[in-house]
Amino acid sequence: MNPFCKRHTIHFLTALAQSTEPLDLALSRYFRLHKNLGSKDRKTIGDVIYGMTRWKGLLDWIDPQGSIERRFECYQSLDWNKTLQRPDIPQALRCGLPLFVYEKLRKQYGEAKAEELGQILNSPAPTTIRANLLKISRQELMERWKDRFAMTPCKQTSAGIQFAKREPLFTLPEFKEGLFEMQDEGSQMVADLVEAKPGDLVLDFCSGSGGKSLSIAPAMQGKGQIYLHDVRKQALLEAKRRLRRAGIQNAQCLDSSHPQMQRLLAKCDWVLVDAPCSGTGTFRRNPDQKWKLDEATLARLTALQKEICQKAACYVKPGGKLVYATCSLLKEENEQQLASLPFSLQKTLVILPEKEGPDAFFAAVLEKN
Repeated sequence: MNPFCKRHTIHFLTALAQSTEPLDLALSRYFRLHKNLGSKDRKTIGDVIYGMTRWKGLLDWIDPQGSIERRFECYQSLDWNKTLQRPDIPQALRCGLPLFVYEKLRKQYGEAKAEELGQILNSPAPTTIRANLLKISRQELMERWKDRFAMTPCKQTSAGIQFAKREPLFTLPEFKEGLFEMQDEGSQMVADLVEAKPGDLVLDFCSGSGGKSLSIAPAMQGKGQIYLHDVRKQALLEAKRRLRRAGIQNAQCLDSSHPQMQRLLAKCDWVLVDAPCSGTGTFRRNPDQKWKLDEATLARLTALQKEICQKAACYVKPGGKLVYATCSLLKEENEQQLASLPFSLQKTLVILPEKEGPDAFFAAVLEKN
C-alpha cells in the first residue's frame, strides 16, 4: 500500500476505535468527506479496513498490545497460509470468528461445517442487484450492460443479477431511474415468500429502508396496499425516497403513532417480520458486528424478536399469513422463535451462505388459524 492510502487507513481505524458507528456507514461518510481519494484509493483502503476488521481477533491474539499502526503492519506482512495452519492459534480465530460465535456454530452444524462457514463469512460478499420489474425486465437490464459488466442472472430469483466484481453501480443512470436496487439474492428469496396478489394488504412490520417491500411490490401490479412500519423514522424517510425512485405508488410508510396502525389490526393478508437479529449470516458484509456479539446481546435480541412477533401477529387476519425472517445462523433466533406463535407452520426456508452466492437467511411462513 502506498503511503497516502496507508495514512488514510490508519487515520480512519483510529477514529473508528473511538466510535460506535457501524463500519459501513463510517467508511462511507469518511469517503464523502475526503473527496481527494480516487476510486482505486477507496478500493485499496476499503479492502484493507474490511480485512483487518474480519481478522481482528487473530490480530489481537498475535499482538495483544499493539497499536493500530503495528496491527496494520502485521496484517500486511502475514503469511496467511502458514498463520491459519498454526496449531497454537485457537481454532475459532483461525476461522475468523469470536469464540462465542464459533462454539454456537460448532454445536449446531458440527466442526467441519463451522470451519467452512467461518471461511465464507470472512470472504468478500458478491455484488447482487434486483431489477425493478415494474420498470424493466432482468433480461432488458442485462442487455443494456452486456458490453460493460461481467454478470450472471441469479439462479433462485427472477429479478436478481450478480456481478463478477464490485462495480460503481450507484453512479449509473439506471440506478437514478429506479431500474434496480442493491439486494442480496437470499433477501430476494425471503421477499418472494410473501406471495401477495393484486388487492392484498401487506404490512412490512420491521421494514427498515424498505428493501423487501420494494421486492414484493411488482407482483401486486399497483393494486392493494403495502404498509411499511418501523420504529426508526430515519429508515422510513429513506424508504420513501426508494419507493419514489422505484415508481411504487401503492405503498405508505407508518411510524408507531400513525392512526392507520390501529385500523390495520386483524386486517392484513400478509405480515412480514424481518426481525432485528445478530446478523451472523451477513458477517462478511458487516464484519465489525461479530466482535460486538455476546451472550447478553443475543439474549436481548431473542427477547425483542419474541415481543415483535407477538405484536405483528395481531395484524394478520384469520387465514392470513405471517412471514418471520432473520439473517441469522442461530436456532435461538430462528426455529426456536416459532413456538410462541399461535399459527400453523406452512413452510420454512433455510439459506446457508455460499462463497459466490447468497448470504444466510432463515424464514418461515405461518398461517393464522
